[in-house]
Amino acid sequence: MTAALSVQLYSVRDALAADLPGTLDRIAGLGFANVELFDFVDRVDEYRTALANAGLAALSGHAPIAEGDAERAIEAAAALGMRTLIEPMIRHGWETADGVHAIADRLGQIAAQAGPLGIEVGYHNHTWEFESAIDGRSAFDVFAERIDPAVVLEVDTYWAEVGGQSAPELLARLGDRVRLLHVKDGPQSGDAAAQQPAGSGDMPIKEILAAAPQAVRVIEFDAYAGDIFDGIAQSLRFVSRQAA
Repeated sequence: MTAALSVQLYSVRDALAADLPGTLDRIAGLGFANVELFDFVDRVDEYRTALANAGLAALSGHAPIAEGDAERAIEAAAALGMRTLIEPMIRHGWETADGVHAIADRLGQIAAQAGPLGIEVGYHNHTWEFESAIDGRSAFDVFAERIDPAVVLEVDTYWAEVGGQSAPELLARLGDRVRLLHVKDGPQSGDAAAQQPAGSGDMPIKEILAAAPQAVRVIEFDAYAGDIFDGIAQSLRFVSRQAA
């Protein structure tokens, strides 16, 4: 079974702000069937219509559920036929075991709410979960050990590497708990503006994809100096070739 391909629409946020339906049509024209949404909770009707017209499915979406209105986000995800609702960022709490446990337990509570609607709840990392050490282990490892099995993981492989973690080793360790990958490339400096299409930077993209063969590949740019649609197209071609 070939892993699904998707794109995080945050990559084209400026184009979306100017023309949401037209932007989704352009994404579909690049060859995508799936997308990952952000900022969708207040735009359910608009997205539902535009996604259908573009022939796209929202497999996943980012919404601040741990510290936001989780119930409303779950309802929006269900209305859009989403499979996985992801907490995109929790900035604080990773400094102590108690803090990490509280984060994990909160996501477990939300997963219990979402499960009856057929929606998985997941978490997306940045660097600080790996940079914070608790009793000789990364806060992320403490978190992964604590979370309920119902909570899945979306590993942002770029930020994991920038945070000092080998992404292929992490993926091998986590196994099928990783449902989705954020695939992005560039120098491992953390300078988002220097990100590049997959396969043209310093990230071990081939090894990353091989380490999580079933995880949805979500192409993303936090920023890009060139034409963003061309950058996404280049990334899509490279990632697609790895599955050939």
